[in-house]
Amino acid sequence: MAIRFGTDGWRGVIAEDFTFDNVRLCTQGVVRYLQQRGLAERGLVVGYDTRFASEDFALAVAETAAGAGVKTYLSDRAAPTPVVTYNVIDRNAGGAVIITASHNPPQWNGFKFKPEYAGSASPDVTDEIERLIEDAAREGIENAAPWERARSDGTGVDVNPAPAYVQHVGRLVDLERLRASGLKLAVDPMFGAGAGYLPYILGGGATTLDEIHAERNPLFPGLRQPEPVADNLSALCAQVAETGADAGLALDGDADRFGLVDERGIVINPLQVFALLALYMLETRGDRGPLVKSTTTSRMLYRLGEIFDVPVHETPVGFKYVGPLMERERALIGGEESGGYGFRGHIPERDGILSALFILDMMVDTGKRPSELLAHLYDLVGPHHYDRSDIPLSPGQRETIAGVIGAASPDTVAGVRVASSDATDGRRFVLEDGSWVTVRLSGTEPLVRIYAEGPSPERVEALLAEARGLVGL
Repeated sequence: MAIRFGTDGWRGVIAEDFTFDNVRLCTQGVVRYLQQRGLAERGLVVGYDTRFASEDFALAVAETAAGAGVKTYLSDRAAPTPVVTYNVIDRNAGGAVIITASHNPPQWNGFKFKPEYAGSASPDVTDEIERLIEDAAREGIENAAPWERARSDGTGVDVNPAPAYVQHVGRLVDLERLRASGLKLAVDPMFGAGAGYLPYILGGGATTLDEIHAERNPLFPGLRQPEPVADNLSALCAQVAETGADAGLALDGDADRFGLVDERGIVINPLQVFALLALYMLETRGDRGPLVKSTTTSRMLYRLGEIFDVPVHETPVGFKYVGPLMERERALIGGEESGGYGFRGHIPERDGILSALFILDMMVDTGKRPSELLAHLYDLVGPHHYDRSDIPLSPGQRETIAGVIGAASPDTVAGVRVASSDATDGRRFVLEDGSWVTVRLSGTEPLVRIYAEGPSPERVEALLAEARGLVGL
């Protein structure tokens, strides 16, 4: 089986594709990559989430790396992806491997590699690692070092990745002010690795946090998958409404994505959250710098760029594109439609925990609750509504649908003329009324994703329906 990295790492179904042998092969590819670039002597950080057997797969990674002579820092507990990734910076490591399938359904697990710059691996990096994995597969799996032996000779080190990360975020946002604010918050870590982090960071003061779904449960009961989108946030919405919380905060399975529920128990969609975070940086904090967005995020970013006189750059979907561009441009913020946002002065990577802290800081600074923040945003940029439709594919459909998407060239969509189209990632059609719709194949799951943004919910639904018809689904 060929191992291929998608928009963020390699993912597979546990025991079918995602096996211990394949995880060891991936690790050998990473080790060879580090050795070829003179990074192996800096060591490798290894972390994992709360999915089924993630700690066992992480141990296989650690023993394989230590067996190759690479100093390996193995997390002693499940930890969020941004927490593990920050430890690359804190320890000046050559990179990190994180066992996680992020937001995928429970039968999946995954292998993320974060290079020495502590961001998503770029396509050049993953292409090279894929080649080195193929070499390792031909040559056979090398001996691993039992972790007890690696510990005893100093090659293996057990670490708690949390303290360095918490200390760092405390330099980015005034945590004492948030603790003293008296906010009442509901938190949903979706049974994932982010459980306990926000209560730990913000506890001990007047602010109160009520956390649901905080226990480990790899089946993610009640959720289609641990992704902070509206379909999975009904319990958090109910918790906000029942307790009178000022906001609901959701994290995905590895806490690199963030979802927001307003004080009425209504979900604020990821495009709105991205625009709010950009507004926070530009208006509340008074910072300036470029904005980076993937193709499926909101055109509100272009309007904010005009208002605050900052450039806006666009990339294909995936932080492996967003993160490197953020670094090159010294961007203020970068974000995706999936609820992943990164910030200057932090790692060039998504961080759901820091996103939540920044939204709370915006609330405290402005005295506004989430619905009021959204109203203020709309006063500046006008109303923008959004939705996404995910359509499962059977194994034989992907190639056929890819051809249909590539050939799609309508003159109108839902009764409005197409003003422009592009194939940056799938097919996007921008219409004369400023609305848009995109159809693309998921890089992490067997799905077609259709995205649309328009001036009203009804307009968005019409765009989604017609786009689905365009590809025959």
